[in-house]
Amino acid sequence: MTTLRFIGWRLLAGAGVLWGAATLTFLVVHFTPGDPAEAVVGGEGAAPTPEVLAQVRAEYGLDLPWYQQYAAHLWRIVRGDFGTSYRLHTPVTQAIGEQAAATVELALAGAATGLTLAVAVALATARRRRWLRGLASAAELVAASTPTFWLGIVLLTVFSFGLRLFPATGGQGPASLVLPALCLALPIAGVLGHVLRESLEEVLDEPFIVSARARGLGDAAVRVRHALRHAMTPLVTMTGYWVGALLGGAVVTETLFTRQGIGRLLVSAVNAKDLPVVLGVVLLSALVYVVVNLVVDLLYLAIDPRLKEAA
Repeated sequence: MTTLRFIGWRLLAGAGVLWGAATLTFLVVHFTPGDPAEAVVGGEGAAPTPEVLAQVRAEYGLDLPWYQQYAAHLWRIVRGDFGTSYRLHTPVTQAIGEQAAATVELALAGAATGLTLAVAVALATARRRRWLRGLASAAELVAASTPTFWLGIVLLTVFSFGLRLFPATGGQGPASLVLPALCLALPIAGVLGHVLRESLEEVLDEPFIVSARARGLGDAAVRVRHALRHAMTPLVTMTGYWVGALLGGAVVTETLFTRQGIGRLLVSAVNAKDLPVVLGVVLLSALVYVVVNLVVDLLYLAIDPRLKEAA
């Protein structure tokens, strides 16, 4: 019963997160300069007549006070209706669905690359010489604190414009995925690598590690087969950060590398004041974040039953 109550509170908190995301997004988009009716009729260059704009505002409810528009948007969201894109003139779910595959591909590639780099660096530097650990920590700090857009510009300048090893734009073929995936992966690897190395250094002092070495296992086998499995647990805590970094980084990365995806769709929708698409993308991101954190909480309850009492 305690676990069910815990899940109930988490679901209630998740609903609050979704409501907050929908509210903040609506207010920001609604009160930014510009007329959404112009996006419906083709943008600022379409030069519609005042009569056409008035008709569009009446049709989409844009002539209503902002609080009535807000209430109408919330009611549609509750019913699972995200509306129709002002700019694309297609259902929001269809617009997002057409771009989801490219973003998932980029996110999976960035996550796999970031985790691989973090594990490799942590295994190679934990309990090693002080200068080596210091060098790794400095590199992780730089990677974690570098803005994504600046990191992408550096990668483009060196590996695309300079060495001409990878294409600068587009999303065709594995080669076009390398630089965007690295742009997403390096900040994640910086944070995860630091956390994992500290955890490994604590685990390497445990008695079962001494026993494993006494049985004649080599250093690499001890680190990979015994220490790494126990040191990976703190990374579960970082899953929320991980997902947030992937979702936020996709917006910048897809725009910078001219890739199709949800992030680029969001940027275009914001510029065009396409409120239904903006709300749909933000709510999808918030939903993914809420679901992942709920799964992580449940995993913790499964890993350590003592947490049920705390819950």
